[in-house]
Amino acid sequence: MVDLPFEQFPALSAIGICRHAFAQRIPGIDVSHDKPEVLKRLDAAHRGIRNGIGVDDWLLFTAQQIHGDRIAIVDRADCSGSRVGCEDKQFPGCDGIITNQRGIVLGVYVADCCAVYIVDSKTPAIGLVHSGRKGTELGIVPNAIAQMSDRFGSDPADMIVQLSPCIRPPDYEVDFAAEIVRQCRALGVKTIHDSRVCTARDLKRYYSYRAEKGKTGRMLAVIGLNPTSAN
Repeated sequence: MVDLPFEQFPALSAIGICRHAFAQRIPGIDVSHDKPEVLKRLDAAHRGIRNGIGVDDWLLFTAQQIHGDRIAIVDRADCSGSRVGCEDKQFPGCDGIITNQRGIVLGVYVADCCAVYIVDSKTPAIGLVHSGRKGTELGIVPNAIAQMSDRFGSDPADMIVQLSPCIRPPDYEVDFAAEIVRQCRALGVKTIHDSRVCTARDLKRYYSYRAEKGKTGRMLAVIGLNPTSAN
């Protein structure tokens, strides 16, 4: 079996309460189509990556992603995370998801926008946000952090925030990754990690909507709380 390309972030791996991945460019798949068709073509590979980190049998919750600021909240596990009689769910009109439930996995798709992972290891609770230029201007990451505090009692000072590879200057006119970091610090988040990788600069590893003129694939970001605190 061909190894499927994905990366993991040391800061998240070190926490020990969650599983995560950031899928890279999948070789050999024609992605010069619209987004729905592209996601269909990438689905088997993305499922393989989820299998590789041990979450293939967890329910997958995704967001529709409309470049807005709405956050979906999963505060109870439908069917207790079991796939028996259940289906993966997409939240319409949302660009991020937060949860305190174990044994389910959150997912967002990106191709230049940033996937922002948020982990509160004390509560515990997690969030995953799709934030590009528009979402950052609307403050979607601060919204997710605020809702984690309101709904789960999370303290921003206890959170770890990880930014995925995304497009950056000079390949894009706005450094929204830097603004996300600033927004997090303003809310009291002390531990922030930025991959500092530009998707448009490495088309062998990543898809880039800007560099590939809109005809490209999507990287899948996923994160889920372990069923128990141990890996």
